[in-house]
Amino acid sequence: MDRITSALARAGNYMATMGIADFVDIIIVAYLIYRTIWFIRKSNFINLAKGLILVLAALWVSDFFGLRMINYILRKAVELGMIALVILFQPELRRLLERMGSSINTSIGGEKGDMTRTISEVAQACGDMAASNTGALLVFERNVSLSPIIGTGSVVNADTNAELIKNLFFKNAPLHDGAVILRDGRIEAAGCVLPLSKNQNLSKDLGTRHRAGLGVSEESDAIVVIVSEERGDISVALDGTLKRHLSTGELATELSKALIRETNTNEKTGIWAGIKGFFKPAANNGEDEHEDDAE
Repeated sequence: MDRITSALARAGNYMATMGIADFVDIIIVAYLIYRTIWFIRKSNFINLAKGLILVLAALWVSDFFGLRMINYILRKAVELGMIALVILFQPELRRLLERMGSSINTSIGGEKGDMTRTISEVAQACGDMAASNTGALLVFERNVSLSPIIGTGSVVNADTNAELIKNLFFKNAPLHDGAVILRDGRIEAAGCVLPLSKNQNLSKDLGTRHRAGLGVSEESDAIVVIVSEERGDISVALDGTLKRHLSTGELATELSKALIRETNTNEKTGIWAGIKGFFKPAANNGEDEHEDDAE
């Protein structure tokens, strides 16, 4: 009991010497540790992380017992390993830096009137395609440029129209198997090829269309609308998370939240909004994504 009391007293004395900067420092470090753990779990690098921890533990043990040769080899391995990690995780690091840069961009979303009309046309088209079990994949570009993906398809450059969208995804149309990219409320290209999700924990029931939608949402800040050909379900992918079984009204709400710039003067914008958006943790993939049919 005396030891506990003494430990609490020492902790209290230490807390009394801490200033505001110390608390801010601790909060930032704790959050960075949390984000690192979240990144490792989301990226499926848990086994690699275990291996790194084992190497660091062996390094400490060799130093503690004076095993100089083993310690020297492990130190050199760790030095080279840092370079190897940068090479191995180059896509993830590039994606992280892109999101950091794009989060400070204040031009998220489009003008409210034009984007509202675009969302209405997309929701109407998706509702009709879901009713007729017509598969569709629509990608809304936001701050991260999708120009490389646009280059894989055919340029359309047309106003968003429900009938045009349905014609592009008509089963006998030449571009129906690819994705439609929307930029600034307009249909920029069709028949585009998307990267598949690298998440190894996805259900085997998810088809290529859903994996492609999740893939582009993992690599950019795009919001993706997916219509299942098998079941006629409407889904939305954002930040690697899939929301399923949406009605046309719920789809319009999800798109409006992500695409329309709020005009409320009380809302913080600019750099602060970008920083807040970057540090907002992305949700893990929900259970709904494991219930879809293969396509």
